[in-house]
Amino acid sequence: MKKKFATITLCVALSLSMLAGCGSTSSKDQKAADNVAKLIDAIYVQERTENTDAQCKEAKEAWDALTDAQKALVEGEEADPDYFGRNTGDASLDDSLNQDGIGEKEILVVSFGTSFNDSRAKDIGGIEKAIAAAYPDWSVRRAFTAQIIINHVQARDNEIIDNMEQALDRAVANGVKTLVVQPTHLMHGAEYDEMKEAIEKYADKFDSVSISEPLLGAVGASASDVNEDKKIVSEAVTAQALSDGGYASIEAAKEAGVAFVFMGHGTSHSAKISYSQMQNQMQALGYDNVWIGTVEGEPESTSCESVIEAVAAAGYKKVILRPLMVVAGDHANNDMAGDDEDSWKSMFLASKKFDSVETQISGLGSISAVQQLYVKHLTEIIK
Repeated sequence: MKKKFATITLCVALSLSMLAGCGSTSSKDQKAADNVAKLIDAIYVQERTENTDAQCKEAKEAWDALTDAQKALVEGEEADPDYFGRNTGDASLDDSLNQDGIGEKEILVVSFGTSFNDSRAKDIGGIEKAIAAAYPDWSVRRAFTAQIIINHVQARDNEIIDNMEQALDRAVANGVKTLVVQPTHLMHGAEYDEMKEAIEKYADKFDSVSISEPLLGAVGASASDVNEDKKIVSEAVTAQALSDGGYASIEAAKEAGVAFVFMGHGTSHSAKISYSQMQNQMQALGYDNVWIGTVEGEPESTSCESVIEAVAAAGYKKVILRPLMVVAGDHANNDMAGDDEDSWKSMFLASKKFDSVETQISGLGSISAVQQLYVKHLTEIIK
């Protein structure tokens, strides 16, 4: 009896020891994960400093040193396992266009940017290549306005992309005399305004500085104001959506009970009227099974809830979601097509108003007609 009791006591002691050990290991794992989260949060900022390069390197090295179990524990104010762990494609397929030897004539293509490698090469890279092909005598270079994205790509993939200041300093150092800036922004919004302010500080460093139109051209005074640029984009994105969905025409999609919802970003800037203009443009083209929505829900009629009600009221039972964004990046993959309950796909399905909800994850920048519209804008300003 004493032997049996001693055996039970030993087993209990070993179990308690193992539990204590597990607790110690778990604490160690969490500490390592928290350190990486802190390092990621430190580079998830919009300002570049003299420490940024070292911080990006330190964050990646710390991440690589984690075990798979530790990586799953990474969580900070902005940090999560996807920051380094999500596969967004091969970064080596993208050209950051930060070479020197520019010459006297430069076209600087300015984008907000994206950390999704495939989209960056396909959407932004597609626009840059179309411009380079149209203007072989000019040097085409890249700048991103989102330092948060620049840091992400640098830390994860060791791809260096110039911010506005770096790109403009590079142009000055290379003796550029004629600088033409082509923004890939959708409209004359906040990002466009900030870009203009950055360029104005360098205006006296070049013989000539010109800024081309964003994709949708002039904003217009009212929701009914449309222009040729908005018509071209409306036709281009709808044609591509129909093709990708396997429909020969807009009429064929209507007959099949299919509605298309093109999701933009949305903005509180006065330029938000551009989304209402795009909706009116779709109607003017006879695309009455097409709706314009926005992540931010500004204008209010473009909120997910409003669009769901409008599509359902029109009697459509099948929905195809597609981004009305130059790049199919984070918003397209997560806010539109993600599996979280607050994604547009999930909200459309949760409404129980539709038989099917599909997504097309492709940016405007990959569409040839859109690329050529940027070239058209450049041609107008260069001439």
